[in-house]
Amino acid sequence: MINIKKAFKIAAMALPLFATTACTDLDENIYDQLVTDNFYNNKNEVISAVLRPYTHANAWATPGQDGWWRLNELSADQLAWPVKGRHGQDGGKWLRLHYHTWTADEDAVWGAWRLMWWGLGLCTDPIEALEGRTSASMGISDTEKAAYVSELKLLRAFHYLKIMSLFGNIPTVTKVGDPVSPPTQPRAEVFKFIEKEILDNINAAPKLSQAMIGRMTQAGGYAMLVELYLNAEAWTGTARWDDCVAAANKLINGEAGGLNGAPVLDANLTDTYKPANFESKEILFQLAYEFKKATFQPQWTSDFYHFQQRFIYGGARNGNDGVVVIPGVYTTFKDTDKRKKEWILEGTQYQYADPTKPVLATGGNEYDNQPLVFVDNIRKNKTLQPGQDPNSLPSDMTQGEENSGVRFNKYKLGALEDPNYNGCDWAIYRLSWVMFAKAEALMRKNGKVATAEAVELVNQVKRRAYTTDAWATEKYTTSTLTMDELLAERGREFIFEGFRRDDLIRFDKFTTGSWWDHKPTESYKKLFPIPRRQITLNANLKQNDGYN
Repeated sequence: MINIKKAFKIAAMALPLFATTACTDLDENIYDQLVTDNFYNNKNEVISAVLRPYTHANAWATPGQDGWWRLNELSADQLAWPVKGRHGQDGGKWLRLHYHTWTADEDAVWGAWRLMWWGLGLCTDPIEALEGRTSASMGISDTEKAAYVSELKLLRAFHYLKIMSLFGNIPTVTKVGDPVSPPTQPRAEVFKFIEKEILDNINAAPKLSQAMIGRMTQAGGYAMLVELYLNAEAWTGTARWDDCVAAANKLINGEAGGLNGAPVLDANLTDTYKPANFESKEILFQLAYEFKKATFQPQWTSDFYHFQQRFIYGGARNGNDGVVVIPGVYTTFKDTDKRKKEWILEGTQYQYADPTKPVLATGGNEYDNQPLVFVDNIRKNKTLQPGQDPNSLPSDMTQGEENSGVRFNKYKLGALEDPNYNGCDWAIYRLSWVMFAKAEALMRKNGKVATAEAVELVNQVKRRAYTTDAWATEKYTTSTLTMDELLAERGREFIFEGFRRDDLIRFDKFTTGSWWDHKPTESYKKLFPIPRRQITLNANLKQNDGYN
């Protein structure tokens, strides 16, 4: 198998590939694109088609475009994209995500639908092509062919899982363009389809190894099963806690492979998120990047980085000064919690090149050429009068300034001189997430009361965040690890990682809960609407309840 970090140039061959089923004029001359019939002639062409969906996932599976991540995080209780002066208006879409006032005409919702189904099609097309050809005609062995097909079917199941999470009742199709207008399936049926796809293909897929970093493997398949079963009760009405525990054990016991034979927790908080995090022993499935050799780079900087971010970390990339941590979330991390300092930027920001000099705020905004200070509030502090109580100022999604809100610092791109600069992989599943899922399943089986095993699983992960002196008072016991505390600790450990909306739904707090500048909303908002423009194109799609 080829490590995806070494194969981006090969994958680029597949960028113009499209399915012949999209072409209806059989006399059309093709000059600048490759049709499927003229592809798959050798192993490099096969590999390029297999890898193509991974490059597309950069668009929908991470921050940076209107994909699954934005819908799952910006609708929840930890992150927001507030208006900051003259920035962040964007037609009000960030406000609507925060307030749960989206509609079936929402561009952000349609963007996620479009990008995710597009990615799903990029899996289905090569599956059809591989299954319709002999191994010899493609220059590969039968074993290789079976592994590629299984990998792609698991990756397609991942797309389906995330689409189902957001939209619930969706079509299930396994051929490009057939049927032309697929009907909506009930969520429970979609769940069964995804489960079967995973179970039918997981054993034929490669195990996680150095060569398979950034690609779907048995480890990714079992992690999907953990997510599927963890949310089964919320998604289908039927709990699957024993199945969740069994799938988690496959990963914890190393049966699906790992970089050292079995995955293990990274020793330090920063190892999972450093520029060379392809060395992480904890990550089970990631989107892999390689900038210096292949110019394939993360998109999340646009959402997370300030206009002057390059001066903070010594790189060359800035962002849109967008996503911030919702006021008050920062204080849920204790000062003794290393994650507070390592993963979040707060206070005066200093230059990487000269740590004695502060980074200056952007010219033309509220604090023109003054030191950049990230504050844990969203209000117009510049209007404060001498002696005025800051808490007397309005604080909501429209009151921000350039420096409002503490910021993302979890993943590190590294400085320009770093040999892995701008190539930090984005983790989709990691062992720590699986351990928390198993702990939750054990607690829910036990009447929502912590067991000794559940406590040990969570403590193993949390232990890294505290010094030996602090740990004595911070470790959980069966009495202190309540369900509410488990949700809070999930928030601290997995902040920025794309799971928060599903967590809140599972704990029945997504539509019933209140948080900063957000009140409870209608229960049907647990699902996003099927985009109206898609229903216009496909009359067999059925709108989710509650939406017009």
